[in-house]
Amino acid sequence: MTTLTPVVPDTGMATPSRKRNLRASLTFDKISLFLVFLGLPLVLYAVFVVSPFFQAIGYSFTDWNGFTDKMNNVGLNNYTKLFQDELFLRAMRNNILLAIVLPLVIVTLSLALATMITVAGRSVGEISGLKGASFYRVVSFFPYTIPAIVVGIMWGQIFDPSAGLVNGVLTRLGFEQFESFAWLGNVKTAMPVTMFIIIWGFIGFYMILFIAAVKGIPSEIYEAARIDGAGRFRTAISITLPLIRENVQTAYIYIGIMALDAYVYMQALNPFGGPDNSTLTMPQYLMTTAFEKSQFGLACAMGVMMGILTGIFAAIVFTVNRLSGGKDQVTMA
Repeated sequence: MTTLTPVVPDTGMATPSRKRNLRASLTFDKISLFLVFLGLPLVLYAVFVVSPFFQAIGYSFTDWNGFTDKMNNVGLNNYTKLFQDELFLRAMRNNILLAIVLPLVIVTLSLALATMITVAGRSVGEISGLKGASFYRVVSFFPYTIPAIVVGIMWGQIFDPSAGLVNGVLTRLGFEQFESFAWLGNVKTAMPVTMFIIIWGFIGFYMILFIAAVKGIPSEIYEAARIDGAGRFRTAISITLPLIRENVQTAYIYIGIMALDAYVYMQALNPFGGPDNSTLTMPQYLMTTAFEKSQFGLACAMGVMMGILTGIFAAIVFTVNRLSGGKDQVTMA
């Protein structure tokens, strides 16, 4: 006769044996590991990141001048001033323009270069990238190793109106109208030239990130697409991009955050905001307001607005990724 063992339902209450096992699993090594690698970073993040952010929010409602402990609560007066300040609105529009253009261009070019270097080589045989891919990888990454301030100063000299390399080459080629042409001093060219310099400095770094992501895709998938007759462009759009979607999303957000700041590049190329403030950004105006005008309360309000814009940008990217078939949507389905 078969003996049936009764099944005791799990009520969720901790039995004595479970308690003993739990205490045995919480050894000193595990507790110290959590404290050092989780607790300590969280404490440092709270002290040096979260706390100053909330302090800035508090100061944004005051008339603090930054050099005394005296301050008066002015409510939303600082925020009202911001949206009545044409110069701040101009700076905010410039930052939004950077946040629209830079991520789109950098991600597109970086992904195209990464695809060419990894899987866009010969159309028969083993999947490979272009010949000399290692050389292209090193050369493309080199600009990112140069500090941003050095990049700004270097390109400022290259676009110098009187002794710059660009004007010298164009003049030698017969374009006399570019003799002594101020690329960074002209309203029509100052922002496009600045964008070009920032793109030049970042494209190699994100290309390397995308190369690592593409190399994680099994080569059998590309071989199957090749057998089905898919071309390079079709393969990039239908296979590469969907499979590294999360990497693209992360890169897009990071570039957008950089574009909403871009202080070093702008300060190195046009420290006073460029012609007719065409390249003025919110961080530049913030620093001027705080340290030249001694209006730290108003400057903190600008910083809060930058944080809000950054959050809005990240939310838009996440929403677009999800609505276009991102990982979260597929998982929920």
